[in-house]
Amino acid sequence: MKKRLGILLVFGILFVGFSANWTYSYYQGLEEAYIPIMETKAPPVIPSEKKVFERSEYALDYLNMPQDENHQRTLESYYDNRAYPGAPPSIPHPVKEKLGMGGNICLQCHQNGGFVQKFNAYAPVTPHPEMINCKQCHVEQQTKNYFAATDFYKKPGPAVGVNSALPGSPPTIPHQLQMRENCLSCHAGPAAVKELWVDHPERVNCRQCHVPQQQEVENVELFVRANTVDQ
Repeated sequence: MKKRLGILLVFGILFVGFSANWTYSYYQGLEEAYIPIMETKAPPVIPSEKKVFERSEYALDYLNMPQDENHQRTLESYYDNRAYPGAPPSIPHPVKEKLGMGGNICLQCHQNGGFVQKFNAYAPVTPHPEMINCKQCHVEQQTKNYFAATDFYKKPGPAVGVNSALPGSPPTIPHQLQMRENCLSCHAGPAAVKELWVDHPERVNCRQCHVPQQQEVENVELFVRANTVDQ
C-alpha cells in the first residue's frame, strides 16, 4: 500500500511540475511574440511631408535676400551638370580628399550654402544632408575623355512655367519627390537657379498648392544587346 502511494506521489509531483513548466513556457512565448505598442501623443511622421518644412527657419531670410546677378546659376548650367534630367549632379570642382565623407567635407559648404571664395560661387544647398556618403551618388566631372562617343540622347529638362493645369494656377511639380522633398533647398536662396527662384519662400507649405505632376508609365520590351554573339 505504501509502495503504491509512493508511486502515485511521484507521478503527481511530475505532473504538477510538467503543468507549471508548460504554463510558464506558453505565457513566456506570448510575451516574446507580441511587441507592446507604446502610446505616444506625437502623430506618425511621413518623411515626404516633414522635410518640406526643414528649412522654413530661413524662409524670411531668403525673401529679403538681394539677388547677386554676378554669381547666379542658370538653368542651362543646372542641366549641363547632370547626365540626364533627374540624375544626381556631378561635382564640378576637385574634392579635397578622395575618400572624404560628406559629414566631414561636403556638408561644410552644402548643408547651409553660402558664398565660397575659392570657387567664386554660391554653394547649392543639399535637400538631404542626412545622407553623408555623398560620393555614392555624386561623382567628379571628368576633364578628359576616356570613352568613345555615343549616340546617347539626353532628354531635355522640363519647361519652366508651362506646366500649370489652368492659366494662373500654381505650376505642378515636374520631378519626383524622393530625396528632393525639401523645396527651399533648390527654389530659394542665393545658390538657387534664377529660373526656378520662387517669390514667396515664406509660404513654406509648398505642397499645399503645388502637386506632383502625373507621369504616364509605358510598358517597355525586353532589352537585348545588339552585339550579342550566339555561342
